[in-house]
Amino acid sequence: MEEKTYFHRVNELTPTRFWINNVTQEEAKRALAEGACGCTQNPAYVWKMMQRESELPEIQQLIMRLRDQGVARDQILIAVQRELVGRIAKLFLPLYQQSQGRWGYVSIQGDPFHEDCDSIVKTGLFNREAGENLMIKIPVTEEGLKAIGILAAQGVPINATEVMSVRQAMDVGRVYTEATKHCVRKAPIYYSHITGILDEYLHTTVQETGVAITSDVLFQAGIAAAKKTYAMTRTQYPDVGFIGGGARGLQHFTEMVGAQACITINWKGTADQLIDQNPPVIERFAQPTPPAVLDELLEKLPDFRKSYCLHAIEPSEYETFGPVVLFRSSFESAWKQAQSLIDSLIG
Repeated sequence: MEEKTYFHRVNELTPTRFWINNVTQEEAKRALAEGACGCTQNPAYVWKMMQRESELPEIQQLIMRLRDQGVARDQILIAVQRELVGRIAKLFLPLYQQSQGRWGYVSIQGDPFHEDCDSIVKTGLFNREAGENLMIKIPVTEEGLKAIGILAAQGVPINATEVMSVRQAMDVGRVYTEATKHCVRKAPIYYSHITGILDEYLHTTVQETGVAITSDVLFQAGIAAAKKTYAMTRTQYPDVGFIGGGARGLQHFTEMVGAQACITINWKGTADQLIDQNPPVIERFAQPTPPAVLDELLEKLPDFRKSYCLHAIEPSEYETFGPVVLFRSSFESAWKQAQSLIDSLIG
């Protein structure tokens, strides 16, 4: 009997589910065939698609059509993003319908330069019009938490993103619980712990500061923070789902296996590599982080302490927390480049 491929075995043997990130329509179809249960797209998505020769001509036509329809210059990119992500959502819609809304969500996040509460809510409701399985992605900042409360109360599915600390995730649970306490039927909510970006940031910090810490200990930092965050939210807010994101290596999927969670990864360079390598499915997530590893990380890396200890960071710091800034800066750069291309087309 032919052995099932990696992600199908993960789905069959564990509670962990595979989501795909920033995909073309063709990659989305391949991911679905390999067992993907959902999809995340971020503000860099339009620019990523613009850089693909197979995608660019159609995007250019869409931009010109929106211009001719009278869409304001500063709204064209938002409309392009909704159209492109909406196409991916249609591919996941059968899964959403077959699972009665459990799976098949596609998340979309708006303009990274306008993340005040009112803008998030306005853009989120606009994006929801593109499909019933569109999930609104909201950064967990003070303004983002306000928007989460408003949209959750309206029954909007939410992916609370840019979570790099235990406290951010706990705040999501608190706000969601309060906002939906009178709701008969609550829309689902997840928070995305951006484990890979947290690791990238901490690795860069060590390189730049020369902190003496072994690579074996540093390797475990992001996963250790994810385990702590998962454990605390599962205990206090079991209705809030966990998404692991920002993968920078295969370990950001394989070390998460065993969690009742969704792990989102890129197709190229991560999902395709796991399919090709076809590693054994081993539940690693429940394995505790050794105390000596935690002691060294907490002692030597202040930003790890902020990510790991509940009261080591204040909500006013979320937006300026180093790994959050790193993650958001990539979105801002891509958004600027996409807007520049639009400006050059429409004159």
